[in-house]
Amino acid sequence: MHIRELLSDSSDDHSLLGASDAEIAALQRILVEKNGRPYLRCPVRKKDILAKPEEVVRQLWVYRLVTEYKYPLERLTVEYPVTFGRDTSKRADIVVFDKDRPTVPYLIVEVKQTKLKDGKEQLKSYTHATGAPLALWSNAGQTIQWHRKNPNYFVELPDIPRASQRIEDIVDQPWTIQTLIDKENERDKEGFKARSLRDLIVDLEDEVLANAGVDVFEEVFKL
Repeated sequence: MHIRELLSDSSDDHSLLGASDAEIAALQRILVEKNGRPYLRCPVRKKDILAKPEEVVRQLWVYRLVTEYKYPLERLTVEYPVTFGRDTSKRADIVVFDKDRPTVPYLIVEVKQTKLKDGKEQLKSYTHATGAPLALWSNAGQTIQWHRKNPNYFVELPDIPRASQRIEDIVDQPWTIQTLIDKENERDKEGFKARSLRDLIVDLEDEVLANAGVDVFEEVFKL
């Protein structure tokens, strides 16, 4: 079985549209079959997990975080419990822990089959509960990342920091012509799933309305 077949009949928004050939090959290497059912060998949990669409995308991001962003596997965990009062039922898909505080969440990644707006709200609640400064939502075909500047203000980032970088290295990174070219290439890959200008304006409006009192001109200038 090929890894792409696991998502071909999926009714959700998961896809491998943005995955490279090397990433597809890496997922293929950890794909195994047991009793006629596909499983993925999770390097974090060190066991075979049923290869549902969400798990395929999660393992894609585990691979990216380790190989592309150079986070040691020891800093990653999956199905991280997030507590809301007495509610202990919530689980974050992937958490990268802080380099100097190995039990403190640094980055929370969600790959659940939700719309971007719903995924963002879920991530906001997770970062509030854990104090994590970074959040990322992805369905593999589309990826958005945010910096939690304060409890009510999230800034979209062009990328997440690599293990050797600080958050400030990304936040203060200037946008260049090449940045715009790279972004346009990403939109071409996303095809019809890419965010439209209308989507961006609605997202901006939601952010402005949710943050009364915050200086929103910075966001308007981005638009």
